[in-house]
Amino acid sequence: MRTSKYLLSTLKENPVEAAIASHRLMLRAGLIRQIASGIYTWLPTGKRVLAKVEAIVREEMDGIGSLEIAMPMVQPAELWQESGRYSKYGPELCRLKDRKKNEFVLGPTHEEVVTDIARREIKSSRQLPLCVYQIQNKFRDEIRPRFGIMRSREFVMKDAYSFHLDQQSLEQTYQDMYDAYSRIFTRLGLVFRPVAADNGAIGGNKSHEFQALADAGEDIIAWSDGSDYAANIEMAEALPPTGERPAPGAAYSKAATPGCHSVDEAAQKLEMPSEQVLKSLVVRGEATEDDRYPLIMLCLRGNQELNEVKAGKIPGVSNPVEFATEEEIIDFTGATPGSLGPVNFPGRILVDHNAALMGNFACGANETGYHFINVNWDRDVPKYEVLDLRNVEDGDPSPDGKGTLHLRKGIEVGQVFMLGTKYSESMQAVVMDEKGQDRPLVMGCYGIGVTRAIAAVIEQNHDERGIIWPEAIAPFKVAIIAIKYHSSQAVRETADKLYEELQQRGVEVLFDDRDERPGVMFADMELIGIPHLVTIGDKSLKDGHIEYKLRRSGVKEELDAGRAADEIIAKLSSAQ
Repeated sequence: MRTSKYLLSTLKENPVEAAIASHRLMLRAGLIRQIASGIYTWLPTGKRVLAKVEAIVREEMDGIGSLEIAMPMVQPAELWQESGRYSKYGPELCRLKDRKKNEFVLGPTHEEVVTDIARREIKSSRQLPLCVYQIQNKFRDEIRPRFGIMRSREFVMKDAYSFHLDQQSLEQTYQDMYDAYSRIFTRLGLVFRPVAADNGAIGGNKSHEFQALADAGEDIIAWSDGSDYAANIEMAEALPPTGERPAPGAAYSKAATPGCHSVDEAAQKLEMPSEQVLKSLVVRGEATEDDRYPLIMLCLRGNQELNEVKAGKIPGVSNPVEFATEEEIIDFTGATPGSLGPVNFPGRILVDHNAALMGNFACGANETGYHFINVNWDRDVPKYEVLDLRNVEDGDPSPDGKGTLHLRKGIEVGQVFMLGTKYSESMQAVVMDEKGQDRPLVMGCYGIGVTRAIAAVIEQNHDERGIIWPEAIAPFKVAIIAIKYHSSQAVRETADKLYEELQQRGVEVLFDDRDERPGVMFADMELIGIPHLVTIGDKSLKDGHIEYKLRRSGVKEELDAGRAADEIIAKLSSAQ
């Protein structure tokens, strides 16, 4: 492809709206353009990358026997009502009506649609197991789209769904999909870790995420240095600490803490470390028959953070966790947030393992502007439950008893779920077994964020000059930069000949034949991230050479102008 006939939409300056490298470079290299908040057009260069990622995904899915289908993005609301997710999914589910007032949703995922297909098309257990997939646009109405395609509202996803007669069959397909995902992300050139994960709004009873390691990631993963244990921080168990609680000292007393609204402010006022101040959070319990919400207090060490996923799985706690409003708290305790504590709290009290070992600690007095000091469990708070409520921290023991945990940021690029019968039971998707009895289909669900994976690749593969694409997904393999193409016959003839030879041999080439300054041409090709750069100019041609540069290493060498095509082909072969 000649640049004179190509939409080369590079930008010299960094876009002010881009906060991370992948967003900045995708805009500057002309891969994408935003047309609305969180909604992007993919320009020619970006579309070439997207097509290559999709091809790798498609090849691996076909390789394990998955069948490609295409389901509609616009879905009837009644399917979501059948599954129970229409009201539970939340505002990310974009709802709309057609001219006849029929209700629809823009699909953020396709469990309901594919379950409807299965209950219509699967007539016999002899058709099982069955796995289908699609690569399609999804829409989730993110409250705060950010980081370009990393957290956009419209995105491309590969979603696959499997159907089985029993759990054993599901486990085999789950492992096949897990292995295929590992191959996909390896082929994309990603450094990644599979980690145990929460099933979230999708549901089910087992899940793994595939996390690309990157500082720009929004997830935190915990991994052990003594085993292969790895989990999203949401799922990582914090083991109960060893040791004994200090013996109670003097009776607790009240201290004025005016204007203190946080643990750190109270600790400073009381002149004690934050880990000696109890963090008391009030959340809603499950709704009662009269639509009221009992309030529950969650207690942690002041320097540790609540894990909302863990809390949401505790029987009686709202899931997802809903924090009580200030009005609800005042009505229930008589105090405002920032002055709350377990002493004489009128509701259920849940205490983290670490907090349960605190002795002679400070906590809110349930009176605005006051804290208690020298508080002790059992003596001053006789009724409470001890549970795992906190996020693990760097240096915690690994839950499997082997090694120490370390934390890294990650970008979730894929996830596999064991759904079980969550959707098949609610939507009555059954199949007759060999005994003539109807059984609900056992299901699995498997997703890859295709567009997000591209952003993750860029986060791991860039430098100050631009993107450095892995060979498998580069928009072009070779860039030819012809210096003074329009004024030098020697350059023009050599460049045209090399371009034609490489094209005839199936090499994807971007031929920069613009009448531009050399610095502009070099900058654009490096910004776009083409792996192999060839420069043709009068000076080197006089010696019978052209210049070759490997984008990743920056190493330059001279190639024989007459044998350049053969030498470049050899370099492409060795780079695969």
